[in-house]
Amino acid sequence: MAEIGHDAPLLEHRSLWMDVWLAFRNHTGALVGVGVFAFIVLAVFLGPLLHTVDPHYLDIGARNAGASWEHPLGTDNLGRDMLAQVLAGGRISLAVGFTAMVLALVLGTAIGVLAGYFKRVDGLLMRTTDLFLALPLLPLLLVIIMLFRDTLRTAFGPETGIFLLIVFVIGITSWMQTARIVRGEVLAIKEREFVTAARSVGTRERRIVVRHVLPNVLSPIMVSATLGIANAIITESALSFLGLGFPPDFPTWGRLLFDGANFISITPERVIWPGLAISLTVLSVNYIGDGLRDALDPRLRGT
Repeated sequence: MAEIGHDAPLLEHRSLWMDVWLAFRNHTGALVGVGVFAFIVLAVFLGPLLHTVDPHYLDIGARNAGASWEHPLGTDNLGRDMLAQVLAGGRISLAVGFTAMVLALVLGTAIGVLAGYFKRVDGLLMRTTDLFLALPLLPLLLVIIMLFRDTLRTAFGPETGIFLLIVFVIGITSWMQTARIVRGEVLAIKEREFVTAARSVGTRERRIVVRHVLPNVLSPIMVSATLGIANAIITESALSFLGLGFPPDFPTWGRLLFDGANFISITPERVIWPGLAISLTVLSVNYIGDGLRDALDPRLRGT
């Protein structure tokens, strides 16, 4: 009985984020997703320190070789090490995913907050959001890339130019769902007592948004962030698979799929490994998003 009484104050004064962590920890799929995603991130960033083969090195004598101690995942038709290419491609794909997610999240959050809090711009911003949702995104992406690819390559170089273009086109076509979710949350929060009290004492609208509204919409923003990474990786992979992404000597997982498609009957592992990397990354991020959604929703965590 003494032990129960000793622990009771801790339970009574447990913080919101402690409740969220406990609910997240009880979500088995989310924990597995965190483990798999952490393994992939560590592998692509620390793996080259252990597997020091240059992904661009051509070993003509080992073309289309199977798995061996020297080449654990085999080689491609030019003798390049597949493991080194998958690791290098993972760094690029994850960089595109995170950067495009940040761009889409900032744009979607800004539009959602403005539309939800300021009624005078709500109609314009939401009709713009509906317009973007109605656009056929894949043809739009292809048109933008075809129009601006050569210009950005000339201005920033082949790698940096394509990176900026891919991140931009994914970011500006992925913000709409975040904007709609954030707007709905803001519409409810701006009628709460603490916002009314802040407005009644003469607090500026900008300060109310920054200090009172934004902190209370962090939960849908965090969930959108996790799902945005998965969406960006899939979109980049699709563009690279269509041959409109990064150049051949700048591997991404989608580019490796594109290059290996013609050799699938000879060396099917060239498609299996990058495809497996994409699938595991997207699946793990989606499970993390599901866990965050359940943990941040007080109705689902029973509080």
